[in-house]
Amino acid sequence: MQPAVKTGPTPEEQSQGNAALPAAPRADRRLVEISGYVIRSNKAIVDVKVLDLSYDGCLISTLVPLVVGEKVKLSALGRGATAASVRWYKDRKAGLLFQSEPVGRQHWPRKAERLPISAEVSLRRVGRLSYRVATFDVSRFGCSSEFIERPGTYERVWVKFDGLESIEAVAVWIEESRVGLMYKSPMHPAVFDLLLARLRLASAGELDLWPSA
Repeated sequence: MQPAVKTGPTPEEQSQGNAALPAAPRADRRLVEISGYVIRSNKAIVDVKVLDLSYDGCLISTLVPLVVGEKVKLSALGRGATAASVRWYKDRKAGLLFQSEPVGRQHWPRKAERLPISAEVSLRRVGRLSYRVATFDVSRFGCSSEFIERPGTYERVWVKFDGLESIEAVAVWIEESRVGLMYKSPMHPAVFDLLLARLRLASAGELDLWPSA
């Protein structure tokens, strides 16, 4: 019987400025190339590409450095997010280990108070039709609305206010027939002020919202 030989972490498991976490047993992985994003613990959204995949983890490429041990949510192909932890990071690549516990609703502190409104927006999931739905409040960073097709938690969607380009957002909570959306990029303050002014005038019946030229 040959004695077991103890080996150190592979080069991939060495993080720049961070030691890799102890290696976990690795399942068979298949090479893929899937665009997606991760939601970091500070709520930042980072675009990534999944390079290989197994039932317990994956390899991603990212231009944004990740921290070993950091808890993230990974979403790909527009589907709901999977909880994961960063096992290692090096040279714009990171190894993620999926968490076994299911993703539950979290409390998402708001960056700004949302202002109550009564208006309609267009809401669209990836690869699906767009539906006109009621929206209940809005801020530069997000809004809440009703939905026709129920999105998954942390699913990427697009919301469109009349007269503005579609805004990429993430569904951060779902209750009954309402969904809370966090924009990937906040609205510019000047655009948001103009939107609010027009929504208020339209609500008061003093203006046709975003009339055609």
